[in-house]
Amino acid sequence: MLLNGSEILVECLKEQGVDTIFGYPGGAVLNIYDALYKHQNEIKHYLTSHEQGAAHAADGYARSTGKVGVCLATSGPGATNLVTGIATAYMDSVPVVAITGNVSLDLLGKDSFQEVDITGITMPITKHNFIVKDVEDLAEVIRKAFHIAQSGRPGPVLIDITKDVTANVCEYTPVEPKKIKRSVDRIREEDIESAIKLIEESEKPFIYAGGGIISSEAEAELLEFVEKIDAPICLTAMGLGGIPSKHPHCTGMIGMHGTKASNLLADKCDLLIAIGARFSDRVATNISKFAPNAKVLHIDIDAAEINKNIKAYQSVIGDCKIILAKFNERLKKQTRTEWMNTALDLKYKYPLKYHHDGSLKPQYIMERINAITKGEAIIATEVGQHQMWACQFLDFKYPRYMLTSGGLGTMGFGLGAAIGAKAGNPDKVVFNIAGDGCFYMNNIELSTSVANDLPVIVILINNHVLGMVRQWQNIFYDARYSNTNLDKATDFIKLAQAYKALAINVTKPEEVDEAIIKAIDSGKTCVINFEIGTDEMVFPMIPAGKAVDNMITLDDFEN
Repeated sequence: MLLNGSEILVECLKEQGVDTIFGYPGGAVLNIYDALYKHQNEIKHYLTSHEQGAAHAADGYARSTGKVGVCLATSGPGATNLVTGIATAYMDSVPVVAITGNVSLDLLGKDSFQEVDITGITMPITKHNFIVKDVEDLAEVIRKAFHIAQSGRPGPVLIDITKDVTANVCEYTPVEPKKIKRSVDRIREEDIESAIKLIEESEKPFIYAGGGIISSEAEAELLEFVEKIDAPICLTAMGLGGIPSKHPHCTGMIGMHGTKASNLLADKCDLLIAIGARFSDRVATNISKFAPNAKVLHIDIDAAEINKNIKAYQSVIGDCKIILAKFNERLKKQTRTEWMNTALDLKYKYPLKYHHDGSLKPQYIMERINAITKGEAIIATEVGQHQMWACQFLDFKYPRYMLTSGGLGTMGFGLGAAIGAKAGNPDKVVFNIAGDGCFYMNNIELSTSVANDLPVIVILINNHVLGMVRQWQNIFYDARYSNTNLDKATDFIKLAQAYKALAINVTKPEEVDEAIIKAIDSGKTCVINFEIGTDEMVFPMIPAGKAVDNMITLDDFEN
C-alpha cells in the first residue's frame, strides 16, 4: 500500500508492538504528529513538559516493563534536549528508540532554522544511530533500530528523519519483527568448563551481580546458582532486585556506599564471580586494591567489558541467563559452611545503621515505605544521598522494581522515569525518591503526571542543600560549603498544589505512615515534603580512589 513517511513510521511502530510514546511536537515532526492523531486509539502519546522528561519517561518505561521505550522530539533544541536522557539510557544499557525530526533534505547543512546534526552529537552515546533522507529507507531503518536496541547488550538507538521524508510517499509492506535471539555465539565450551572448575576448586567464592542480571531476566537462574554453590552474593545499584534483598546469602550493595560486609567479603574472597557487572569506579574504588586475593571470573554479554577495568583470570562471554543455566545444569550442590558463616557474621556484625534520636530520619522514611508497601511498589530515584539511602534501606524482592541512574548519575532522572513506569505498569504503586536539588530540575513534569492521570508519589527528602556534594565538602573540603546551600524561598507544598497535585508536609517521625498511606490511597499525583536535617550523611562511604581499609562508617565519622 502507498503511504507517506509519517504513516509508515506509525505502521512500523505498531509492527514492533509499540503502544506508548513520550514526546513533544514541533515543526519538523508535524507530519508525524498528524499520523499519530489518526492512530491515537492504538498508540498513546504522553505529552511531557520538556523533551528530557520524555527521554527519561521512555527509559523508565523500558526499565520497568522490559519493552523498548520510545520518545519523539522535533529538530534542533527538541533533539538536543533528548541528549541527557539518551546518555542516561546508554550508560545503563536500556533499550530506547529516540525519534527526531530534522529540516528537509534541501536545507541540511545550511544552518537552517532549528537544524542540528543530532546523529553527530549522539554518536558516542547511542548503540547506533541513523539519519533517514529517503522515504524508501524508512521502514527498514525503523525495524533495524528496534532490533539493535534489544539485541545483545541493550541500548538506545536514535532515528533522525528529514521533514520531506515524513511527507513523501512510497510502498509499504508489513513485516513480522525479527525475533530477538539470546547472545550465545561467543559462549565457548572450554570457557564453561574452565569456569566450573574454578568454582568447584574455590573455598571462598563471592558473587558480584549487576544490571546484566536484570536485562537478561536471569533472576531465577541466579538464585539457583547462588544456592547451588552456597556462596554469598552482593549487588550493584543496577542489580538490585536481581535476588531478593532479604535472601540469607545476600549481603547487600557493594561499593562506595555499599555495606561493610559486601566490601570486606570482596577483600577476603579467593574467587570473585562477576555477572553482568562492569567494575565501575563506584564499585572498584581502587583497582589495585580491589579483591586483592581473588581470581576474577567475569561473565558478560559484552566482550569489551572483559579486562576493561579489572583483569579477569577467566571469562565467559554471552547472555548470562544462558551461561548460568549451563552452570546450574553441570554443577553439583556444594556446601561452604565456614565461608557462609564468615559472610553471615560480617553481615550481622556490620549492619546498616543510623541514629534514632527522635528526629525525622531519611533512613526511617525508607523503612516505613518498606513496611507499608511490602516491597510491591516500583521505586524510581533521582541522584544523590536520597538515592543511596533508597539503595541501602529499601528491600527489593523483584527485578525491574528499582529504576535509578547508575552510570551517568543524572539528577532529574527520577520523575520522568516514574511517569514512564506508571504508564507501563498502571496497576502498580510508583514512587520517585527525590532530593530538593533534583526536584528543582524536573518538577515541571508534575503537570505531565497530573494531566495524564499517572499518579506517581514523590518522596521529597528535603534538606535544603545539595546533600551529597555537601557531604563531600564536609569530609574532604573542611566544611567549605561552596554553592551547596539551596537558599531559595520555594514553598514545595504550594508548588505541588499549583500543579493540582496532592501535597503533604511531614516534619515528625509519627507523621510518616499516615502521609504515605494517604498518598497511596488518594490515587493522585502526590508530593510528600519530608523536612530532614541539613547534615544527614550516607554511611558507609569509601572515599574516591581509596580501598575498603579506608571505609568511613557512622562510628568512624563521629569519633
